[in-house]
Amino acid sequence: MTSHLEVEVKEKVLEIKINKPKVNAIDLKLSQDLGKAFAELRDNPDLRVGIITGEGDKIFSAGWDLKAVNSGEMALDNWWEKADYGDGGFAGLTENWNLNKPVICALNGHAIGGGFELAMSCDLIIAAEHVEFGLPEMPLGIVPDAGALQRLPRRIPYNIAMEMFFLGRRMSAQEAKSFGLVNKVVDKSLLLDSAREWAEKMSQTAPLAMQSVKEVLRAIECKALKEAFSEMRSGNLSTYSNMLKSDDAAEGVAAFVEKRDPNFKGK
Repeated sequence: MTSHLEVEVKEKVLEIKINKPKVNAIDLKLSQDLGKAFAELRDNPDLRVGIITGEGDKIFSAGWDLKAVNSGEMALDNWWEKADYGDGGFAGLTENWNLNKPVICALNGHAIGGGFELAMSCDLIIAAEHVEFGLPEMPLGIVPDAGALQRLPRRIPYNIAMEMFFLGRRMSAQEAKSFGLVNKVVDKSLLLDSAREWAEKMSQTAPLAMQSVKEVLRAIECKALKEAFSEMRSGNLSTYSNMLKSDDAAEGVAAFVEKRDPNFKGK
């Protein structure tokens, strides 16, 4: 079966592009391939940052491949149990709880349904000016339960999220930025250059420190402030603990004192 995923390593950055005409819909094979790509980012010590984007400038991804659902390839009832979506759950990232390396989403086109859920699973989002976000599940008799229900009301005002759920209301990239859902809006010709600039800058930082941010935030989310401090200091967060005693931490301090650039090695 042909892969609809283009994966390329550029220095310390893994670039992933979805290329499945016409709307980059995600079926089981594509979800599994995305899971493998994100696993490579996670497991390869030479890689520090990921970028995901789509082919063209119309649609990043329309999400779940409804033709595959209609054919019986993917079930609706307990869909997460009845088919193998691969490492990291749907689209390889929506339930990826052990990927501590940052992922930048470079939105080349509209993020619809599961494509929106995939984008929200990333750590940073840069969107082309024409991009819109939408959740069209309600008229289909289903709900966006691969991340939108769980994440969107935490990212934007609750009532605006309800409009998107109940009324199918679209949101522009500019409005999404005003809510902080999108980090940056750029001309489509500058999209990948902007993502690569951020990725290159991030790839120069101490890997364990950068990975600790994701590990700690994931562990303390929704905890009371005192409990968040306790969880961080519990010793259960291995990346954070290793970072504190790492050679990189000592190197960073020494480089600052000696007024030179640090040489981080990820250990």
